[in-house]
This record gives sequence, structure tokens and C-alpha cells, in this order.
Amino acid sequence: MTVIDANRMHEIETRYPEYFHRSFRQRFGGLMILVATLLYSLYAVWFFDLPKLFAEAHWERVGIYLSQWVSYDVQPEFRIEDDGSIDIRYPRFSPLGDNPHPDWLVNNPDGSITVSVSGTSRSVTVSKSETIVTAHGVSVPVEVSSGAPKVVGPVPGWMTVYDDNVLADLGFAGNVSISVDRVKIRKRFIGWANFIFDTQSSFFDKPVGEVVSLIVSGPRIKPDQSNLSLAFDDIWNNSEWQHGDVWTKLFQTIVMAFLGTLLGSLTAFPLAFLAARNITPNRLLNQVLKRFFDFLRSVDMLIWALFLTRAFGPGPLAGSGAIFLTETGTLGKLYSEGLENIDNKSREGIKSTGAQTVLVHRYGIMPQIVPVFVSQTLYQWESNVRGATIIGAVGAGGIGLKLWEAMRTNANWENVAYMVILILIVVFIFDTASNALRHRLMGTKAH
Repeated sequence: MTVIDANRMHEIETRYPEYFHRSFRQRFGGLMILVATLLYSLYAVWFFDLPKLFAEAHWERVGIYLSQWVSYDVQPEFRIEDDGSIDIRYPRFSPLGDNPHPDWLVNNPDGSITVSVSGTSRSVTVSKSETIVTAHGVSVPVEVSSGAPKVVGPVPGWMTVYDDNVLADLGFAGNVSISVDRVKIRKRFIGWANFIFDTQSSFFDKPVGEVVSLIVSGPRIKPDQSNLSLAFDDIWNNSEWQHGDVWTKLFQTIVMAFLGTLLGSLTAFPLAFLAARNITPNRLLNQVLKRFFDFLRSVDMLIWALFLTRAFGPGPLAGSGAIFLTETGTLGKLYSEGLENIDNKSREGIKSTGAQTVLVHRYGIMPQIVPVFVSQTLYQWESNVRGATIIGAVGAGGIGLKLWEAMRTNANWENVAYMVILILIVVFIFDTASNALRHRLMGTKAH
């Protein structure tokens, strides 16, 4: 064990003062950052009034919306006529078609009708004088013969009584609305109804085996069209899911992203050479172009889309223009900074041979910057596929507008889920492809 005397210790402190005489910032910098972060968090809680926000939030809507993404409902309505008969009606464009006869609806010998909402644990029996709702292990009769529906016995927590209506909440399975002259049931099913063929299709409600048999070797349903062509038309023109329109709009979104990015890169490329200080030694021109790039980038793509939809009307042209303007600014800045960071030795070596400027750029600059430029452009293209979806919601066309229209109805959440999944698949494919191309160009391995 080596012992260091006072003189040796003083000599070490003199030689390495940064280790023995640290500044206030070095000693307490970490603690100050921690305290500042804590204070800012407290300020954010106060500024946004987070306790009140969380207390008043409608958290139950999260479950409702998520359930509607993966399910659909059927809404039979039972009208009690004056003669005591019960008339069953379904909404227009019901998922069950124009003349439904579901097996979960049973006509009883006494004239009543029993609807199985969720197996035998949740059911509704409708008669001319009362409606019996069975759920959570109990059966609750509701009289409907008087001026207003009346619950017989204690009212359970899952049932709400209004002046002229009784509402029974059966959870995810659905709900029941009971009034004097009618009972409306909402029965929920897992899945997407009529995703392949809608109720107007000749193949609607047919088993898969029968559909395949008709397409492969069955007699023609329409004499002037093959069954395969008819099946494709029915799927493409599905009135409920609108596959043809959705896929067309999705293709528009991809084209918008590609066209806007391509035009932006082609415009930014020559401008970047003029903006780079080491390529074009004109300080005024450099600054003007860099500020021009900053201006194009500072106006968000969404704002450009709003401007262009007012100028050219809604459609893909406005979306492509918005991406083009944004990418000209973004790629112009990236390209010019890449040019300013190149190794000038190759350029100066070729220049010393008396080669023309074009050849100097071609052999002294391009080999250094092409992989970087292509990599940056591919990344922006991938990002613009997502951006094109957002700007579509303000009228720039593409699937974004279709998605916004479905969300505004607040009823077609399964259609929203369908389009969101398509967008996620497209983004995943483009992300994977662009990553592979970037790694290939940069000579690195993808992880």
C-alpha cells in the first residue's frame, strides 16, 4: 500500500485542479437538474389542472369505442300494437339483411318473444303486458300496460328508470330500452359484419363452401358475367365497407407522399449546392436560400395543405403540393448541411487537375453525398406516408379524409379500425423497405 505525503498530494492537486477543485455547476449540476425537473412537473400539473382533468374525463368511453372497433350490433325493435300483437322491425340497412330470421330470437307459444342477448345469462322476454329482463343472475319484470313503464320490485344498479323509459345496461352484450309501446334491444356481436359481401350481394349469407363452389364451377348467377367477376365486383363495391373507395384513397395517399417527396428532393438538390458555403462562396446567396428553407419548414405541412385546398380545392393535388413545399425546405436544409460537412480533399484533388466544375462535383462530391442524400430522402418519404394521412383530414384527399368522415359519424368505429389497420400495415411495409434500402446504401447491417 503506497502512502502519499502532503507535498506529493499538493503537487497532484496543482497538476490536476479540475479533479480536486470542481466548480459549483460540476458539484451540484445533477441535483439542480433534478430539482428543476420536479418544479417543472409541478408547474405542468397546475397549468393543465391535471387532477380536475382526470377526475372529469369520460374513461368509460374508451372501452365503448374500443369495443365498437371489434364488434357490431343488431337492433331489433318490438312494437306492441293495439290488438296485443308484437311487430318486429329492424333498422334500414341492418347487418342481417332485408328479411332476417335470427336463431337467437324465439317466438313462444303464449305469443311472447324471447331474445337471447348473451346466451342464457342475459335475455329479454317481450309480451303485450310486460317485459322481463334477465341479467346478473336476476329477472326483473317491467310492466308496460299503464301510461309509463314500471319496474316491479327493487330496481337493480344496472337498470335506470326515466319518466317514459327504462334502460337496462347489459354490459358489452348490449342494452335494452323499454317504453310503453315498444322495446328496443341492442345486441352486440364480436367481429366485422358483412366484411366480404354486403346484404345486397348475391353471395350474402352463404356458407364459404357454397360461395367457393359457385365461383369455381357453379351456374352463372348473372348470364352476362362470370361468378368470379361478380364476386369481385360485390367485394370491391361493398356498400358497408366500401373496399374500393378505401383502397383507392389509400393508393392516393401513397402517391401523394411519393410525388411530394420526389418533387421536393429534385428541387432541394440543386438549391442545396447554392446554399452550401463551401460549394458556392456567395454569403448573400447562401443566407437567402437557407432562410428560404427555414420559411418552408416553419410552416407546418398541415397549414400548407389548408392554404392549397383553398387555392386549388380539395384533392390529392393540394396534398402533394403541401408535402412538396415542406420537403423542399426540410431536404434543402439537410442536403446543404451534408454538403458543408464533406471531405474537401477529394474535391480539391480533382479540381487541381483542371477539371470542369461539373466534373469536380460529379467525382469529388457526389460519391460522398449520394448515400447520405438517398438515406435522408427515403426516411422523409416514409414519414410523409404518415403525414399524408393527417393532411388528408383537412381536405387534401387520400385515406385521411375518408378516415375523418368515418370518425365524424361517431357510429362507424369498425370502419375506422379497418382504415387504421390498413394505414399501420402500409407504414410498416414502407418503414421496413426504407430501412433495408438505407442500410444497403450506407453499407451497414439492419437490426
